[in-house]
Amino acid sequence: MDQKFTKTHKIINVILITMASTLFLAACTTTPPQNISNICDIFTEKRDWFETANDMKEKWGVPIHVPMSIMYQESSFKAKARPPKDYFFFGLIPWGRVSSAYGYSQAKTPTWDDYKRETDNSWADRSDFSDAMDFMGWFINKTNELNAVSKWDAELQYLNYHEGWGGYSRGSHNKKSWLKDVAKTVNARALRYATQLKTCEEELSKGWFWRLFT
Repeated sequence: MDQKFTKTHKIINVILITMASTLFLAACTTTPPQNISNICDIFTEKRDWFETANDMKEKWGVPIHVPMSIMYQESSFKAKARPPKDYFFFGLIPWGRVSSAYGYSQAKTPTWDDYKRETDNSWADRSDFSDAMDFMGWFINKTNELNAVSKWDAELQYLNYHEGWGGYSRGSHNKKSWLKDVAKTVNARALRYATQLKTCEEELSKGWFWRLFT
């Protein structure tokens, strides 16, 4: 009886520890960085994000500070961010969301589906930072190809991101002064991120083994 109880007790402990570890890892994954105004603080807190962003840079040729600034604007680095709800009947009854945007990148469902198809990444998840960052690299690269916007121009890249490639080419953003102001804010943040990143990129690029002895 005692042996049976002890064995059962051990199994329960293992299960509880596993569940706690899973919840802890999930919390670490989905919790936004504490200081999102400084890109060095973001990547120091979430070292794997820097590695992911660097992979995106090498794959798509997109500078890290541009998608990071856009992501700040779109979701404040919240994994499961959604746009506000839409209401009808004098604003009293909720009626879905104002758009299908979701996740870190706030990618809309049709565009996300295009990304998955074109990159053969059928398992991509908008609430996964790695997938969201790769999506943004893909989008910015395609904006460069379709509308000849520099991958380094955060202002015009954001206008494409918000309006879509067709909307931007038709000049839809020119009727939205508020959006153009937001795009300028995104660009200013991108330039600030770029300046900050220069001070810590070398340190962030060091492998874990090297960091043990520094």
